[in-house]
Amino acid sequence: MSDEKKTAAYICKGCGLGDRLDCTELTTIAEKEGKAEIVREHEFLCNADGVAMIQKDIDEGANRIIINACSRRAKTEAFNFENVAMTRANLREGVIWSQPDTDDARETTQEMAADYVRMACAEIKFMSIPEENPEHGSNKRLLVVGGGISGMTSAIEAARAGYEVILVEKTGTLGGMAAQLYKRVPDHEDYADPQDTGVPEMIAEIGADGLITVKLDSTITRTSGAPGQFSVDITKESGVTETENVGAIIQASGFTNYDANNLPHLGYGKSPDVVDQAGLEALARAADGGAIKRPSDGKEVTSVAFIQCAGQRSSKKGELSYCSGHCCNTSIKQAMYFKDANPDVDATIIYTDLRTPGNGEDFYRSAQKKRVIFTKGEVSEVTTSGDELEVKFNDLILNEDTAMNADLVVLATGQVPNSGVNIEAATPVSVDEVEAAAEADESRINTEVDTGTVQEVSVLNLTYRQGKDLPHLRHGFSDSHFICFPYETRRTGIYTTGPVRRPMDIAQAKEDATGAALKAIQAIENSSLGRAAHPRSGDLSYPDFRKENCTQCKRCTVECPFGAIDETEDGYPLFNESRCRRCGTCMGACPVRIISFANYSVDTVGAQLKAVDMPDEFDEKPRMLVLACENDAYPAIDMAGMNGKRYSPYVRIVPVRCLGSVNTIWISDAMNSGYDMVMLMGCKHGDDYQCHFVKGSELANIRMSKIGDTLQTLNLEPERVVDYEVAITDIDRIPQLINDAAEIIENIGMNPFKGF
Repeated sequence: MSDEKKTAAYICKGCGLGDRLDCTELTTIAEKEGKAEIVREHEFLCNADGVAMIQKDIDEGANRIIINACSRRAKTEAFNFENVAMTRANLREGVIWSQPDTDDARETTQEMAADYVRMACAEIKFMSIPEENPEHGSNKRLLVVGGGISGMTSAIEAARAGYEVILVEKTGTLGGMAAQLYKRVPDHEDYADPQDTGVPEMIAEIGADGLITVKLDSTITRTSGAPGQFSVDITKESGVTETENVGAIIQASGFTNYDANNLPHLGYGKSPDVVDQAGLEALARAADGGAIKRPSDGKEVTSVAFIQCAGQRSSKKGELSYCSGHCCNTSIKQAMYFKDANPDVDATIIYTDLRTPGNGEDFYRSAQKKRVIFTKGEVSEVTTSGDELEVKFNDLILNEDTAMNADLVVLATGQVPNSGVNIEAATPVSVDEVEAAAEADESRINTEVDTGTVQEVSVLNLTYRQGKDLPHLRHGFSDSHFICFPYETRRTGIYTTGPVRRPMDIAQAKEDATGAALKAIQAIENSSLGRAAHPRSGDLSYPDFRKENCTQCKRCTVECPFGAIDETEDGYPLFNESRCRRCGTCMGACPVRIISFANYSVDTVGAQLKAVDMPDEFDEKPRMLVLACENDAYPAIDMAGMNGKRYSPYVRIVPVRCLGSVNTIWISDAMNSGYDMVMLMGCKHGDDYQCHFVKGSELANIRMSKIGDTLQTLNLEPERVVDYEVAITDIDRIPQLINDAAEIIENIGMNPFKGF
């Protein structure tokens, strides 16, 4: 491939661009200021003729392509050229669709378009053609850890797609918790009766599938490597260890039932006739369709009370604060065990809220027809009364205290995830804490989570610098993005599924496991081509750094959300390109600006903001710079334009991969260049984060909280740099934020650095 750069810029006149803009002027700017060797106008650049024109120029040597047309999010299939560096100037959504079509607005609209052409021309000069990661792996086997419903489903679906699977289960049989059930909640019409679990059929299918290798009585004792090239030690109960190489990993380690011994006030541990839902399943299996007998004396149960939300949806220390999702349906199913064997058994479900996901109210209505009693109440205590149990509760309908007697009480306790070690119990994310973190033992575990349990047993035993298990989100569940990309974790190529990710029932777990298998397949296919995993799926670029200028500050190592950076023996960052998600957080963290990507760097963004034609202080034309996250903020801005939402023509918008990639030098350069305001627009961060790269938005917020010192040294007002959390749905709010910023500038005045 030739190293000679040949730039071609194309001006589209379609979609109203030719009617609203002086395209001849834009062509002149690309030629004279942008120094593009080839500049062409076209009536509809995205049609077959336009694409063919661009491809012909590429075939004749053009390798730096500038598309001046619609948003980079539009027409991606049309403008999909190989072996070129390409950027796009957003003249449609970002200019003519966001500005009024009036004579008064024509001048400022043209100025916006001209600046975006300048910015694209400046950016392309610092872009290189990305080449695939030479260190990528090509192993396409999957490892599934956990042999319950989730793990078996992932293995079966991956095998059906033609991929080899190693299925590891720590016990001697497959099936997990589902194998301990007598029946399961129905997952299809007419939702009338409990169904067979289907576990034996799944086990038989796995046993007959030549693509699936099952390893029972086995655990994972070491995991190293990256997508396409993981090395995993699998150790049997006997102590024999085998090393297997796989391309992706699915953690389906399931859940443990909440320990009902924490609920003595509900009678558990005081009477054998108080059981949890798992205990009732054992009694039902023993009865096998006949009358269920109570544990204390073998008497046939004639009355049973189900207590919902036992130890969950609670603010009490040691209890679960969340709903486990399946428990209401499970109690309905278990009440039917009694009614189907003997319709005269009194079965009462005491609930505060009844939730029946997946089957609407059909299953609930079926239970009503079988004369299961539903009582809205809050249980305070279960005591022994002779040879019966007394359940004391507050009737929430009548608002009075009452009680009922029962032969058997069943507690609907919740799911506690088998997530392994909480490696981030005390791990800092602030750049101010980097030095302390480097000295700290980052394998610390959390021994006081809100489940009241200790998560000390590692599931994956990762050799990563950041710790031996996946980071947790809340309540001990493995961290995965619940809105934008379920199954993803902060360890590239490793996916979680089932109740280890969030509470769920069998039907949800099977759907979840299918999704995880598809994501794992996508990861190994991308990896085999040297490409990034989601959310920048297919990106060939990866981080590079200049070792000679590195100060060994460890900021990139600590702040990488995905564990993609280790350290060499002499303290320099060691990038594992196959783990990298290409977010650029390391680039934003680096104080000496030596980390870059072929198609995204401190220079590509810095050149754009400096390329804007800056009016002087007395022109009364302010300039606002928006650094917009490409995942939420930039799409929202596009949609604002599509919906005719008007915003100030004085704004210039630069999409960034993630706010985590924003380097503070861009803020300093913008202020020194004369911008009157810089606005950062990124995803929501915190417990309910929406950042596609998990920590990027949060890290940017921390960095920007310190930018006031820079502004103070420049004698500039702190209002000139603002950081907003926005969502992709904020198509009304973002234009308002931009317009509000214009008013702030009007009040505080122009940046005095204009013209310098």
